[in-house]
Amino acid sequence: MKNGYNKTIISCFVGYIVQAIINNFIPLLFLTFQNSYGISLGKITLLVTFNFGAQLVVDILAIGFVDKIGYRASMIIAHVFAAAGLVSLTVLPELFADPFVGLLLSVMIYAVGGGLLEVLVSPVVEACPTDNKEKAMSLLHSFYCWGHVGVVLLSTLFFQLCGIGNWKILAILWAIVPLLNAVAFTKVPMAQLLEEGDTGLSMKELASMKMFWVLMLMMLCAGASEQAVSQWASALAEKGFGISKTLGDLIGPMAFAILMGSSRAYYGKFGDKINLEKFMIGSSILCIISYLMISLIPIPALGFLGCALCGLSVGIMWPGTFSVASASMPRGGTAMFALLALAGDMGCSSGPTFVGFVSGAFGDNLKLGVLAAIIFPTLLILGVQNIKKLRKISG
Repeated sequence: MKNGYNKTIISCFVGYIVQAIINNFIPLLFLTFQNSYGISLGKITLLVTFNFGAQLVVDILAIGFVDKIGYRASMIIAHVFAAAGLVSLTVLPELFADPFVGLLLSVMIYAVGGGLLEVLVSPVVEACPTDNKEKAMSLLHSFYCWGHVGVVLLSTLFFQLCGIGNWKILAILWAIVPLLNAVAFTKVPMAQLLEEGDTGLSMKELASMKMFWVLMLMMLCAGASEQAVSQWASALAEKGFGISKTLGDLIGPMAFAILMGSSRAYYGKFGDKINLEKFMIGSSILCIISYLMISLIPIPALGFLGCALCGLSVGIMWPGTFSVASASMPRGGTAMFALLALAGDMGCSSGPTFVGFVSGAFGDNLKLGVLAAIIFPTLLILGVQNIKKLRKISG
């Protein structure tokens, strides 16, 4: 890698590990919060909604200030907020008569960091001099999955050794990761996303392009398809498949994350030999099959297999859509990446929330919630097919 940009790439990899900590630590504690603080499952669903909802707001606000203050400063700010939110989880719930308010505020603090990271990490890697952008992007996003695996494995090990009642200590330990990476981003080299003197497309210009709106739909469905199962995997294992929390965390979320990371790493290695659009359509079909396995087959082992296959199927959706967007709209710039992240976070929020609400309407039946979520990979298939047509039309 030219001019030491390998250090920048590594820091971006860690940035997605931070993102994984933010999104996947709290779900391991859903039932603990329910029992310790007396919070209903419906309210707990709102923690997911507010996490991705706050990230969504940050995505849109980032368009106005990232280019002004620069990617380096923005990266540092993102990591500081991520660390502050994790630490506040250990303090704020005790300061309010309703602990849920403290949890919600903490989630909103680290969601600021998560939202910024979602906007920043992909374009920073896109700007680095690499031979194959699609492979680099997929490999980058695989580190979100390895972070997810690490969060589940290390958290479960900690809970076994120290007891789940000491989860606050673990939250502080996880906060060290973004703090160290914030220091790293004060030193690594940063490349420009666009050529000198060139400007990216404005929001108005993007909004006038049909291809952009199809890409936005694809990103929404990518986020929803992924998080609809990911955020509920631990609870599905316990409530839907009837096993212990420890086994539930290890078999459910970990299998999901490992196979999602494997899918992204595979494309990261062999992406130059694979048709991305066909790979995304095939993955979406596999996603539909996995949802059917989770929701309709009354055999726990096959339900777990469905969770794992879901991870394998959704792996390419998010980075694949970014790569399709970069190739289709090379002048998209910060605004395009921010708005795509916005759509992705809308999906990450709406997917698990949709599952939660449908489940609640049918007596907290999570399997029926997952069955209803089939709409998301179905729409993604239609989006990929439309992008192929639009690219042919535009020449």
